[in-house]
Amino acid sequence: MSKIKPHSLSATEAASHIASGRLKSVQLVQSCLDRIAETDGAIHAWAHLDPEAALAQAEACDRQRQRGLATGALHGLPVGLKDIVDTRDMPTQRGTPIFAGRQPDEDARIVEMLREAGAVIMGKTVTTELAFVHANETRNPHNPDHTPGGSSSGSAAAVAAGHVPLAIGTQTNGSVIRPASFCGTFGFKPTRGTIPRSGVLQTSVSLDQIGTFARTLEDAALLADAISSYDQRDRESFAHARPAMSAGARKDATMEPDFVWFNLPFNDRLSEAARDGLDGVMEIMGDRVTRIDPANQLGELVAVQARIHEYEIARHQADVFENHWGQISDTLKPIITRARQISTAEYEDALAVKASAEAFFEDFFTEYDAIIAPAAAGEAPRFGDGTGDPIFCTLWTLAGLPCVTLPLLVGETGLPVGLQLIGPAHKDDRLLRTARWLQNHIAAAAA
Repeated sequence: MSKIKPHSLSATEAASHIASGRLKSVQLVQSCLDRIAETDGAIHAWAHLDPEAALAQAEACDRQRQRGLATGALHGLPVGLKDIVDTRDMPTQRGTPIFAGRQPDEDARIVEMLREAGAVIMGKTVTTELAFVHANETRNPHNPDHTPGGSSSGSAAAVAAGHVPLAIGTQTNGSVIRPASFCGTFGFKPTRGTIPRSGVLQTSVSLDQIGTFARTLEDAALLADAISSYDQRDRESFAHARPAMSAGARKDATMEPDFVWFNLPFNDRLSEAARDGLDGVMEIMGDRVTRIDPANQLGELVAVQARIHEYEIARHQADVFENHWGQISDTLKPIITRARQISTAEYEDALAVKASAEAFFEDFFTEYDAIIAPAAAGEAPRFGDGTGDPIFCTLWTLAGLPCVTLPLLVGETGLPVGLQLIGPAHKDDRLLRTARWLQNHIAAAAA
């Protein structure tokens, strides 16, 4: 361990070292804190950080192991939480001065599970305003002149910068997959309803989903497994067993998987470098990829997602908008003004189309293992030019499908660009197994 700084270990590696006694949680957490002190002045990934509290949690983890007590899958591992996830011992300020100093009385359900799994809750990572469109101060760790993406800005940046091996984000459109792409991390959003949302800011009850950031595929799955369960308080949570996602990420595919690429009408938004990179990957994969011209209705789902998202946030957060309009950003105000004009009939029509999309994809994957798609239009835009176009995530989020982005491509100026895989609902383990195959196949071709 003397030659490797603990903060540079993957979560799986660190867990193994802690379990064997070669590394203490206190050493790992202190290394992460040192890394934060060294780099966060330029990145601004953290909305709340209490080093003493983090070290106290780590010391408790070390005592527990030394006493020979049972330990969880995340024992002693630092985790960052997007600042819309309620914590009883830390503020949850939701990326807006409206909630400055807000201190919840209870933990979110996923925080309860993190504590049970032995995780060290490191702190709260910066989110965009109310987890929507208006950026806050976080910068891209690869180049602070660029955005890390949003709305899970701080979570992606913190993992990419080596502040923590694991972090949690949320996605209502592209807010896990896109920042993971921009920051060069793995991002994983399981099937809708896999991870409970109780105690997490609600922007869209129909669309909000929780995902994970990590520096390896196996780590992203490890965290997802730890926070997955049924929760009767969450209407989208399903009451049946979840797939073993970590096992999927570690398992080799028994047969070469089949992929499909959709020639969608908005593919012209891709940067030249992203298009060239994707074409290169598909050339390596050869006849394992089928290109399809889908029906026009598939591209039209983008407007359906927007209608549901806007209608629901305007109503779920109506008190905030009515009582604090002067504190809402000029970026968000016109969206909420437009959202208030959406009729109930239009909203219900959009929900019906959403249900049709779910049914379509339920049948679609009988022939394919995964859809291959961009994770973003290209590399991260410059800071101040927004958090990036989420359109390459929109369809899959609307349908609630499991998605993972792999940091395989490079943009025009050398910033990372992700490649996204989308799998069948409730078969997240199969998607991760397919992603492992693709990683290995690309690495072998490059060797």
